[in-house]
Order: sequence, then C-alpha cells, then structure tokens
Amino acid sequence: MTLKTFEGNKVPLVNFKIRENDDWKTLTTQELFENKTVVAFSLPGAFTPTCSSTHLPRYNELAPSFFQNGVDEIICLSVNDAFVMNEWAKNQESQNIRLLPDGNGEFTEKLGMLVDKSELGFGKRSWRYSMLVKNGVVEKAFIEPDQPGDPFEVSDADTMLKYINPKAGKPDQVAIFTREGCSFCAKAKEALTKAGLDYVEVPLSHQTRSRIIGAVTGKQTVPQIFINGNYIGGSEALYNYLSN
Repeated sequence: MTLKTFEGNKVPLVNFKIRENDDWKTLTTQELFENKTVVAFSLPGAFTPTCSSTHLPRYNELAPSFFQNGVDEIICLSVNDAFVMNEWAKNQESQNIRLLPDGNGEFTEKLGMLVDKSELGFGKRSWRYSMLVKNGVVEKAFIEPDQPGDPFEVSDADTMLKYINPKAGKPDQVAIFTREGCSFCAKAKEALTKAGLDYVEVPLSHQTRSRIIGAVTGKQTVPQIFINGNYIGGSEALYNYLSN
C-alpha cells in the first residue's frame, strides 16, 4: 500500500448519491467544496468501533470551535451506501456533521486513499485521513501512517483544529447526574444553561441513585456535576463555581 499526500490539489470531480426524504439525490463535488472552507475526514466504515466511539463524535463535539474559526462545513466520508450512512447518523452524535456516502469508492480512489480490507470481509474501503479544503483545493491533509491495522493518530478532530488555530477554544465538557422530580437538579440545569454550558444529563433511578452517586462521588444526593474532568459537587458548589 502506497499512500501519497494530495495537498495543493483540487478535490476530485465526483457525483455523490444520497438519500433525503426517501428520494435519491445527487450532490456534486462543486456543491460541496467550492467557495467554502470545509473540513472533511474519512474512515473505514460506519458502525465500526473507533469510528463510532471517537472519530466522528469528537468532530461533532468540536464543531462549534471549527465554525468559530472559519470552517463552513464538516463532512464525514466513508465507502458505504447512503442507507447505511443515514442509519449511522441516527445512531451517532452527528448533528453538526454531514455524513457523505462514497458508495462506489470513486472519490476515495481518485484521492489515492482506497485500500483493500478483504481480510476483514470489508472489501475496498477508505484509509483514515482528514483534510482542510478551501474553495475546492486541499490546503492540508493529515493521513494516517502506512502501517498494518487501522492507525488513528493524526486524522482526529483535535489535530485538525490545532492546525487551523493553535489557540482555538474548545467546548466545555459538562455532565450532571440527576433524578426525576428533583427540584435542585432542575435549578442546576437552568444555571448551566444560563451560563452557556452545554451539558449531558445522566438520569438515575431511585433504586440505583445512592449507590452510583456514592461510588462516583462519595455523596448520596443529586445533582452532582462534573466539568472538564473536574468534580464540582452539588448545586451549591455549582453556583459558587459559576459565580467565580
């Protein structure tokens, strides 16, 4: 396998077949890339472990930072058909990403990124890479190293964002443990929203709440809040954190 960079080249001219509202539609390379700044990344397959757990979700999570730094659109490419990509989109954190099926592998092949994964029963698939495309021309490409397996070292979202702007801010990662009917939880969520913090809620049942919260925080009550890997505490601790 020989992988060559395609920096400085125009993206290949290809028609993509997509499904929208149960109808077939065609998207051209020109529509996708011309007069825009686009970040595109490609991966071996929908529903596969690394692609689903890390590659796609992190691009979706950092999408606001990309958009704040001049990127118009983020595209995820895979040599899968439109039906598979649409179902994967429903299954994933992908609301900020266009999932684009390269069903015949034509775009991938013209970039020189089509590889044989027959030993896994995959047939022809895309090598993992990312690229920054400005007005149809590839300014920068991060191509995974040519080594056995499925390396995932340089085509990630953080690497691309760092290239675009090394000082780019990233969204805070916020999680709040709650239970149904908890007024303190409702007020804590309201405070997070007012502070502009997008959070993930982890609802707990009455049967499991005390054991889970006890195991994770050593406390017995909800809400309990974590921000960027740091344990903040309950609602009063959150208010103090936000006021500071």
